[in-house]
Amino acid sequence: MVDAACIPDADERYRALDPAQSFIVQAPAGSGKTALLIQRYLRLLACVDAPEEIVAITFTRKAAAEMRARVLAALEVEKKSTDAETAYEKVNRELSAAVLQRDRQAGWHIAENPERLRIQTIDSLCASLTRQMPMLSKFGTQPETIEDASDLYLEAARATLELVEQNHVIADDVRRLLEHLDNDIARIETLLAEMLSRRDHWLRHIHGRTREELETSLQNSRGNALRYVFRLFPKAMHNELLALLRYAATNLLSSEAKPSKIGFCDRLETLSMADVEHWFGIAELLLTKEGGWRKRISISEGFPPGNTKTEKDKAKVWKNRLEILIESLNQEDKFRQALHDMRQLPPACYSDKQWEVLGAITRLLPYAVAQLNIIFQASGYVDFSEVAQRALLALGDSESPTDLALALDYRIKHLMIDEFQDTSISQFKLIEKLVAGWEAEDGRSLFAVGDPMQSIYRFREAEVGLFLQARRAGIGYLALQPITLRANFRSQQGIIDWINTAFTQIMPDCEDIATGAVAYSNSIATHPRLSGNAVKLYPFFERNHVAEAEQVVEIITQTRRDNPTGTIAILVRNRSHLHEIVGQIKKAGLRFRGIDIELLYHKSVVQDLLALTRALINPADRLAWFALLRAPWCGLLLRDIAALASIKRNEDDCGVIVKEMTVWGLMCDENHWHGISTDAMARICRVRKILKPCMDHRQRRSLRMTVEAIWQALGGPGCMNPVEKNGHCMANYLDDAMIYLDYLEDQEEAGDIQDLASFEKGLNTLYASPDLDAGDTLQIMTIHKAKGLEFDTVIVPGLGRAPRNNDKRLLKWIEQPHNEVFDEKGVSVSDLLLAPIQETGAEIDSIYLWMEKLDRGKEQLEADRLLYVAATRAKNFLHLLGHVGLTSDTNGKTVLKKPVAGALLNRLWLTVHSIYINALEKSTTSGCSQLIDRDNEINVGSINNQSIYRLKTGWVFPDAPKSVTWQESYGGKQIQVEIEFSWASEMARHVGNVVHRWLQKIAEDEMHGWNTMRIQMLKDHFKQNLLVDGLSGNNKELGYAVERIVLALTCAINDKRGQWILGSQQFAQNELKITGIDDNVPMTWVIDRTFCDSNGNRWIIDYKTSSHEGSDIQDFLDREQMRYQDQLNRYANVMQQIDFRPIRLGIYFPLIGGWREW
Repeated sequence: MVDAACIPDADERYRALDPAQSFIVQAPAGSGKTALLIQRYLRLLACVDAPEEIVAITFTRKAAAEMRARVLAALEVEKKSTDAETAYEKVNRELSAAVLQRDRQAGWHIAENPERLRIQTIDSLCASLTRQMPMLSKFGTQPETIEDASDLYLEAARATLELVEQNHVIADDVRRLLEHLDNDIARIETLLAEMLSRRDHWLRHIHGRTREELETSLQNSRGNALRYVFRLFPKAMHNELLALLRYAATNLLSSEAKPSKIGFCDRLETLSMADVEHWFGIAELLLTKEGGWRKRISISEGFPPGNTKTEKDKAKVWKNRLEILIESLNQEDKFRQALHDMRQLPPACYSDKQWEVLGAITRLLPYAVAQLNIIFQASGYVDFSEVAQRALLALGDSESPTDLALALDYRIKHLMIDEFQDTSISQFKLIEKLVAGWEAEDGRSLFAVGDPMQSIYRFREAEVGLFLQARRAGIGYLALQPITLRANFRSQQGIIDWINTAFTQIMPDCEDIATGAVAYSNSIATHPRLSGNAVKLYPFFERNHVAEAEQVVEIITQTRRDNPTGTIAILVRNRSHLHEIVGQIKKAGLRFRGIDIELLYHKSVVQDLLALTRALINPADRLAWFALLRAPWCGLLLRDIAALASIKRNEDDCGVIVKEMTVWGLMCDENHWHGISTDAMARICRVRKILKPCMDHRQRRSLRMTVEAIWQALGGPGCMNPVEKNGHCMANYLDDAMIYLDYLEDQEEAGDIQDLASFEKGLNTLYASPDLDAGDTLQIMTIHKAKGLEFDTVIVPGLGRAPRNNDKRLLKWIEQPHNEVFDEKGVSVSDLLLAPIQETGAEIDSIYLWMEKLDRGKEQLEADRLLYVAATRAKNFLHLLGHVGLTSDTNGKTVLKKPVAGALLNRLWLTVHSIYINALEKSTTSGCSQLIDRDNEINVGSINNQSIYRLKTGWVFPDAPKSVTWQESYGGKQIQVEIEFSWASEMARHVGNVVHRWLQKIAEDEMHGWNTMRIQMLKDHFKQNLLVDGLSGNNKELGYAVERIVLALTCAINDKRGQWILGSQQFAQNELKITGIDDNVPMTWVIDRTFCDSNGNRWIIDYKTSSHEGSDIQDFLDREQMRYQDQLNRYANVMQQIDFRPIRLGIYFPLIGGWREW
């Protein structure tokens, strides 16, 4: 952190620490947001009665853990040297000292009880609220929250559509929807499921809306578009445009030309009076159908050439005037786009047919939500959106708050929210309820911090407009003082200067709550400029992803030469942009770290296994069988496959076609092997021999076992591409195969896949195994994943690529501000636009189309922010790569096309256009004449390369290694040191075994779905476990043992320490078997539970089911610690050889809630 004297916004940062005030802080990238949060938290800790009075909310578990760790680290001030400390470190030390003093006075013991720091995610806060009030939240027993509830959404959608078969009030609406979408039930199910996943956004919109209200919103949207296009047209050109319009309209009305919209403008007096029809005419006059500026002016636009010389001269003057006007408007690109958009304006009213379908959908959706709630209840699972909704229910409303809301109002004095720009509507409502009744200077405060310029999570329901609204009008009745940070502690001066220049042009001039437009806020660098170009752009012409990938590798190589220890990140908009890049990086022998980057579906080993699976499932799947024969374990050349493919039918002696032959049938009948090479015959014979028993016994055994056995027998594990064949790649190759086989086992039913399309769709969501041993000096990730991170060098390829197209939604909804109506707090009241999905086979629905255009505007604004996030990850150097298309002008000269709409390069174009022009001129003059891509003009007949890697003909398994006879070479030293107890009975040992097994299960589930009731219901299981374990005795003894198990498990899941031990932890393992050398003897131990905490400590925990009936329980626990200390120290010694983290040891006694650690 830079010294305070060099921080341009030091005063604002200090003001943000005032505990009596509420703030909303805009903290741009690299501005030290987390550091400010920590300081504010420390300042509040020093003045509250209890740590629990402060609640800090983050949006990810990682952020919550980091914040907690940094607070605790700051409190270790007494261990730190004060030599050469910065002003920031001095403030931290003073704040920490005040907290420690308060800690001693109040007896908090925060260091020993870090759980008293209420730093949590907003999802965990919602879950805790529903747990506290199970009846008010209407959950009852707390369900398990899952991240992906897509299967439940689909089940609810199907249940809703099945109502059409019943005498249900909604049956007619289901029938109307089926009719609207051509009875495409599969599509309707998908559309309904997608709507359920986003119900947080639309559920509040579909009740009590009249036709008159919604049509008024349509008319207001048209009015907004009119006012916007009028505002953009230069005032100085009003009179000239009106004169040209009247001239053109008069000519068109007096001639026999076909009707033109320009004719409506003949009596237009002033541009401010222009209505929609007039602007249609202006668009026709100035623009082409495609929306570009008109270059050819003819009689069709009302400019006849004239017959006499006088008429021709006059016509030429008017034509020149229009050309001059259009030339003057050439730089007004926003006006051109707005004028073209006027052509898409929706009608002022719904048609009766549209209104009928809209009504059916809005009545149907609440029933779909009800079906989803039934499925949630039956399955015991809910999504995060449901938890948030139930938390709101548990708090009540401002008029009638629940007991929980009143209790929280008493308990919570200070609320801190990180990443506030990512808040969804339901989360914002939750915050409103938590601070309901709070007022300025009443001893309570709200501190919201975020950066609207980094709001990039619309797909997760984030609404950046909520940040803008809170900054303008506060939250509830609580006004928030705005602070904008300027200092950047991350990037060098050169990068900051470029970002300030580029994004001032890219981002909007002013903010807009409804559209999510965020104005750019300049940053001030605190690091000096480095030598060399801070930002470098690499222009490409036409789509050449391989060339871009090669350039990326070259940049990495050069960067590592210049700075061998520096960190490099490759950031992409979509994972699909990485296919060529990853291939080139691997080809160059570079190792990288990338989690969830490479789709499993794209890996060659998975493609081969999928082909094998499909062939086994369906012998008539010719494509799968040919892929199987082409795979490396067989490796037929294309000419041999073509020869096989040409044999299609089986004929009898008379030449009559009997049946179509399958590929497997051809492989088994050598009489048809005409034209196949001798090598191919040998290969087919080998594969046939292995496949024969499996084909004979198809669907009689596990599909996974069959596929894996064939793959092994064919030599699949040895078929890795030799280009990639090295240690880590080979391990990943096998890991990828195992991931696929595990997925296959999970999806198969009775040795078959019921829905192959669904199976492959699910496969597309899995990712290949990453190289976990690669260092962090080269990382690959999406821009979204990179948010919050920083790297010395950042490479952003694929800027010229278009984004993915959005799928159609069953119901389109958009809120637009009504600029003339405001509520009592000064927030503009919104108009609601609703449109049903377009009817299958019908003409384009102009209302739906208009709303898609408005939505694309929001998406483009977020794309601007996405580009900002990518650029601001760089500390030292930023490299940008992107392509544009080329075309030829009327003179045959090669010219640039504008980047495709939606591409990140499109928004950057004004800034980098000149660089592309220079690169094109340089390429042209250097003789690279063929710049325009001709990739689509490939002559298939010219392809001769059949390069293929495959096993050699006649390949056989290598000999198995010789068997080894094991002899015990050591004495009878015990593997595990057993500690005997004089009081231990046979029953205690069996109870301990069963408790250990169930604690392992609870920990593996991370306590999800575990409660006292569930444990009580498992009594019969516990009894069976005891019998299997060898416990003998009468029913009374068995019953007593079962009760001991129930007591131990119940105590563990309800005890805070037990919840910490058994809950979600990093790098957690249960019943971990480790082997090491102890006194020159190989030893094996089993560790009950081990994990890493947020402070980076490796915990080793042993469960003990000892109990103690006496009063002096602390002495008992001390004796137990002494008894087991040597055993756990042995575990630590062995663990230290494989994990260099600090090790903490603990013994947990679930029966008595006892705990000892060292």
